[in-house]
Amino acid sequence: MRMYDLILKKRNGDELTKEEIDFIVNGYVRGEIPDYQVSAFLMAVYFKGMTKEEISNLTLSFVHSGDVADLSSIEGIKVDKHSTGGVGDKISLIIIPLVASLGIPVAKMSGRGLGHTGGTIDKLESIVGFRTELDSNEFIHNVNTYKMAIVGQTANLTPADKKIYALRDVTATVDSIPLIASSIMSKKIASGSDAIVLDVKVGSGAFMKNLEDAEELAKTMVDIGKSLNRKTIAVLTNMDQPLGHEVGNANEIKEVIDVLSNKGAEDETTIALTIASHMAVLGGAYDDFDSAFNALKAKIESGDAIDKFKEFIRIQGGNPEIVDHPELLPQAKNHIEIKAPSSGYITSIDAESIGISAMHLGAGRRTKEDQIDFAAGITLTKKIGDQVDAGDTICILHTNLEDIDEARHVAQSAFSISEEKPEPVKYIYKIIQ
Repeated sequence: MRMYDLILKKRNGDELTKEEIDFIVNGYVRGEIPDYQVSAFLMAVYFKGMTKEEISNLTLSFVHSGDVADLSSIEGIKVDKHSTGGVGDKISLIIIPLVASLGIPVAKMSGRGLGHTGGTIDKLESIVGFRTELDSNEFIHNVNTYKMAIVGQTANLTPADKKIYALRDVTATVDSIPLIASSIMSKKIASGSDAIVLDVKVGSGAFMKNLEDAEELAKTMVDIGKSLNRKTIAVLTNMDQPLGHEVGNANEIKEVIDVLSNKGAEDETTIALTIASHMAVLGGAYDDFDSAFNALKAKIESGDAIDKFKEFIRIQGGNPEIVDHPELLPQAKNHIEIKAPSSGYITSIDAESIGISAMHLGAGRRTKEDQIDFAAGITLTKKIGDQVDAGDTICILHTNLEDIDEARHVAQSAFSISEEKPEPVKYIYKIIQ
């Protein structure tokens, strides 16, 4: 088998066999196939696409290139959730205690952030003492006992995907649906869950900017899950403005507390309850979505959800007192108000620009080596549809830095104001199952 022949085959639009895909992936991981040949293969995939079977085989090849979590000793149906990424996206932190409060095991592996703001692991580490490095025995014990646990992804989880993604990043082949879908699903399959709910973000702050592309990605990932015997549902959600009111790390933890205490913003509460309800149905707790939604809403209203979040913090070494005293979380020393330049209605908020501004404040990473400032971030005091007068505060920048001219400019330019009130924002676009 020669790599040249496989590049030619895919360039001509022909279907590769499982053995041929394994040859490419394994050969590249072992260093037997050079970057330039894999780059040519990726570009051929970009232009010619892949069949459903090819995408499933590529996903499995990524899975078997490294460690595969064995969660067989965890009782019940293990349900996981994945987001394609957005700005102010703290949904995972809401759904872990919420779903666990129904007795459904949530065994979650998450990553750190690179870009706008921190990932789920970074946000949790803004809680003093919170441990995201658990050995397998403690991880499994916590899920069996408390129905929830989270750890950072191991270095050897889908190493082929990591290596190929780094190459995609520098060869203009990142935005290929087969490659995106296999990359995401390989990590979920390797993490060992029985069922997966995918939060596919759509809009200015998402990887998929339009509904058509997002729907294609969602359908592709659901097909992969189905072909690999994983119950999979995709929820297409709005990311044309940041989710909720907080962007950052410690301040997103504060907003998680608000949602679980029945004081959260409507958009993130609705999305969190929707995703958690689908997880509850896949996990076997309820037969239908409406019953699950009502039960989870009741968990928030009764205080059970926030109590479960306190327990989640405690069992992983953090200080649960931050729930009642969020001032114990890291605090920035500088708070800069951004004012509305004119009167009218907020018609759009470019989510990506808000994310970039937050990164300039210290809330995210430009490179893997950058340190995150947990206290840095942005509070949105106005959202799309809100009426403002000239001089009203539209957002507040939180930072420990002194020179923030670029962050200030980017945040200011993210808001559009018009005399005409916009249509109400839709939070959920579609369910793919």
